[in-house]
Amino acid sequence: MLTVEGWIPSQWRFDSEGSSGVAASCALTETLCWVSHISLLKPEKMLRKKIFLFIVAISTLSLLLHQGIHSSWIMEPFYFSCPSLQSHPAPGLKPKHTNVAFLKTHKTASSTMQNLLFRFAERNNLTVALPVQSCAHQFCYPHTFTSHFVHPHTLPPNIITSHMRFNKAELQRLMPNNTIYITILREPSAMFESSFTYFYHHCQSFKRVRDGSLETFFTDPWRYYQAKEKDSMYARNTLAFDLGLDKDRSGEDEEYVQASLAEVEKVFSLVMIAEYFDESLVLLRHLLSWDLDDILYFKLNMRKASSKRSLTPGLATKIRSWNSLDARLYDHFNASLWRQISALGLACVAREVQFLRQAQEKLMRSCFDGTVPLLRSASQIKNNNLRPWQPSGKVDIMGYDLPANLSRRYSSQAQELCFKLIMPEVQYTQVLLRSQSIRYRRGHQLRSPQQSHPLPLPIRRTTPRHPQVQQSQLPPSAPGSVSVTGFTNSKQTAAPQDPNVGTETSRTQNAATEK
Repeated sequence: MLTVEGWIPSQWRFDSEGSSGVAASCALTETLCWVSHISLLKPEKMLRKKIFLFIVAISTLSLLLHQGIHSSWIMEPFYFSCPSLQSHPAPGLKPKHTNVAFLKTHKTASSTMQNLLFRFAERNNLTVALPVQSCAHQFCYPHTFTSHFVHPHTLPPNIITSHMRFNKAELQRLMPNNTIYITILREPSAMFESSFTYFYHHCQSFKRVRDGSLETFFTDPWRYYQAKEKDSMYARNTLAFDLGLDKDRSGEDEEYVQASLAEVEKVFSLVMIAEYFDESLVLLRHLLSWDLDDILYFKLNMRKASSKRSLTPGLATKIRSWNSLDARLYDHFNASLWRQISALGLACVAREVQFLRQAQEKLMRSCFDGTVPLLRSASQIKNNNLRPWQPSGKVDIMGYDLPANLSRRYSSQAQELCFKLIMPEVQYTQVLLRSQSIRYRRGHQLRSPQQSHPLPLPIRRTTPRHPQVQQSQLPPSAPGSVSVTGFTNSKQTAAPQDPNVGTETSRTQNAATEK
């Protein structure tokens, strides 16, 4: 039987600016073409086919014209833009994958990714594993992750995404067997420049540089760096350390490098690349069978332009040499990302990226009174729940403030979407912990006395190889009017925590990343 999805032309566009008429014209033309085609069929079947197609066309046009009045989104199906992928089932026809472990690495746009996952969890009533209060908003980083760092009110989890040092065995115990593991990397020289500024007052290796310059540090990095002291992971091979690898192994140790790359590939179904964040999200969308509105985001935790500095080619080379293990990881998985993009189709991915950016711009203008929002420094943001934590006076982390008249223009649901899109990591973690604790207590009260004690964590003895990116296309749904791995177990000293942690307006160490 012919389905509606099987013949809606990819050229149809629907928005609130009058393009519904164009859609009607396209639909009429397409329908006539189909009627002409049907005329070649046997006479006894022709009349029934014509009537069927006419009814389907009128019904579909009526529905879509109605949607065009109320929607500000261009709803062009991705699926029909990529003929080479039509033999694969569209993601929208399968249930969304909801068990996800995201290894949140430092200074890699990971705060933006975490916010995306937090919002997905809330929309789908999922449980996010969150740290116990003594760990603040991270899983007691830089200690190697253990399930003891997870707050009992956030068990059993569907998603885990807060900062940790990766421990494969513990995560397999904690997460469901069908969990898909993803992470993100960033070009090491750009990442190190960001870390040097961001962690300057927290990392002793950086604080020893009296003039606070990268050039001075790289005149003799061994003079400033001490491998065993606390927070030394920010000063060398941070990506490798976050992945559970040995940060002091050289990228020239070929046996260790190849074993590490193989293990990361075995565990992580997708390694995103910060420099190609949107392309990475398209791959993620197909991997998890998600919709367009599931990957919409606003950039978070960005530094003020004046606190950034450009790198000379010579300095960038020194940084990559010092972080040679990170460089090997990045180069390998950057190439891997583009192989996956090529497999999905370069033109198709580019088309989805363009569509994603158009949808984000419309959403942003909806949230910010018809304009692109101006980034504000923390001191300019009046709402404490939207004020990003400032690591030091050396760097200014920017954020957003919503228009004062938002409550008069939008529903409470639309306001909440705008609010959550720009909420910093620390505050959002606290909001989630409160809401999940309330849900946990309600469930606890409904249990019988014999079931009142928390159940022990299930032991996950095996984790199958995670599926590769699926080569399929999906017509996106409109969001609304705004609408590796544990190679080392060496113990580390916990990172310094802000004394105000636990209060709603505290600014603890936010190790998420700006691009």
